[in-house]
Amino acid sequence: MLCRLKLLRRHLRLLSSHLTIPPSPPSPHLLLHRFLSFDSHPHPNPQNSLLHFTRDGNFDEHASNTHQICPGCGVHMQASDPKLPGFFTKPSPKTPTYKPQLKRLPIAEEPEFSDSLKRGGIIELDDNDNENEDGVENGTLFGAVKPIVCARCHSLRYYGKVKDREVENLLPDFDFESTVGRKMSRASGSRCVVMMVVDGVDFDGSFPKKVARIVSETIEGNLRAWKEGKPGNVPRLVLVVTKIDLLPTRMVSPTGLEHWIRQRAREGGAGKVTSLHMVSAVRGWGVKNLVDDVVRLVGARGSVWAIGAQNSGKSTLINAIGKCVGGKVLHLTEAPVPGTTLGIIRVEGILPGNGKLFDTPGLLHPHQITTRLTREEQKLVQINKELKPRTYRIKAGHTIHIAGLMRLDVDELTVDSVYVTVWASPHLPLHMGKTENAHRTLEDHFGRQLQPPIGDKRVDELGKWVRREFHVTGNSWESSSVDIAAAGLGWFAIALKGEAVLRVWAYDGVEVVRRNALLPYMSRYFEEAGFTVSKIVSQADQALNISRRQAEKKRPSEAESTPHSVPLRLTFDAAISSC
Repeated sequence: MLCRLKLLRRHLRLLSSHLTIPPSPPSPHLLLHRFLSFDSHPHPNPQNSLLHFTRDGNFDEHASNTHQICPGCGVHMQASDPKLPGFFTKPSPKTPTYKPQLKRLPIAEEPEFSDSLKRGGIIELDDNDNENEDGVENGTLFGAVKPIVCARCHSLRYYGKVKDREVENLLPDFDFESTVGRKMSRASGSRCVVMMVVDGVDFDGSFPKKVARIVSETIEGNLRAWKEGKPGNVPRLVLVVTKIDLLPTRMVSPTGLEHWIRQRAREGGAGKVTSLHMVSAVRGWGVKNLVDDVVRLVGARGSVWAIGAQNSGKSTLINAIGKCVGGKVLHLTEAPVPGTTLGIIRVEGILPGNGKLFDTPGLLHPHQITTRLTREEQKLVQINKELKPRTYRIKAGHTIHIAGLMRLDVDELTVDSVYVTVWASPHLPLHMGKTENAHRTLEDHFGRQLQPPIGDKRVDELGKWVRREFHVTGNSWESSSVDIAAAGLGWFAIALKGEAVLRVWAYDGVEVVRRNALLPYMSRYFEEAGFTVSKIVSQADQALNISRRQAEKKRPSEAESTPHSVPLRLTFDAAISSC
């Protein structure tokens, strides 16, 4: 009986395996659930998910009400995928025993020392200060609400680096023409002011030529229509040159600097500049005059768009404007990292009336050398202190290196010598030697004594070494007449009384321009041949000496282990000499 039951079960299994039962059609509710789940969940591949990434931020009031925007960078915040921009962690709810930070008042605001303070007591927050009007704990100094920012802004603010470098490289570039340019070109509507921010120590590298061309064409077109009696809303272009505190103020004439900036701006495509301001957001120089001018131009309902290259100082400038206007504290993320702002941020409470101020993502300039460098290499290239000249007096057939990033060859001269002044970060080592030895310098010292690039592998990763030729003339030995500048790095200032043929080497794709001298002055003391005194050079020399000592220690041990190898070589050399 048991055997028959087993055979029957086996036949039933075989029969069921050969039969195909059509699946029942899914219900409409199930299909809707599948569609919504597919659309709402992030794609596992970050590159595919970034195809729908937007940089619109909160410039639209409806978008700002429906999406949570990071107040630091302007990206749409999300809590589902830590690999995508805008990820944030929701703060944990506070327990009843949670104590907020203590309220420490500056001494200047206290009329006198209280008895509790004399006894060593601490001023604590009152019950009314612990909660705002909505009953939510502030937990910060003076009742200010601490903003919730994305994980990327948190990492930039407290650690000075981005969260994920791979995702950072996949972010699309900010398209000025399709966002701001489209709104600016409208014939009707409120006034539009474009505040174009340019780095004072990297003017040509950070100058947005495409934006200047679009704005100038819009101004000319709308102005022509307005003269013909048609509606024409003419935008205003305000050129703001930041970081002027990094220029040697004792050597710079404000009038001469303004003339130089206007000339370079016209050559860059900005022919219709309404006003020019030279400011220092760090020290507050010129910020008040800039605010007064922008308020006058924008009117009661206009819009101000802050445009500039990555790391040109836009967010720092807007934060300085907020402090200047009633001491308003803004929360824009500031970091010495290119591309800090990701989306358009509408800054409230800065302009009077219904005026609006927008901070936009930094424009990507691939021709800047800093876009190819690592974070450690960028720290060496970025200028954070006042520039100081380093001057050489050299003859034809000699070469000057700025780290491993730029090289100048003096090929021909109609005079005996030429003065070359280097304006770059003081952290970058320099080297002067003969041109015939330049190739050996590249092989022996690039990535070591001449950094950046840092390491031998980085030399090949930066690209191909390309040569450019410049014919230079001058009429004075005492001041420089011509600059040869590399975008994102610095420049050579040339002073001579005659003619010269110069050859400049840089990596392929890095913009190298010739211009009138920005700083015609030179150093009192001249640099000598060889390497300049630098921490990088000293550390590289120490590492080289250690490796040589280790190699010398290995040689005696190798000779003892193979005693017959040395006599054989000596007898072979003796036989050759005797012949």
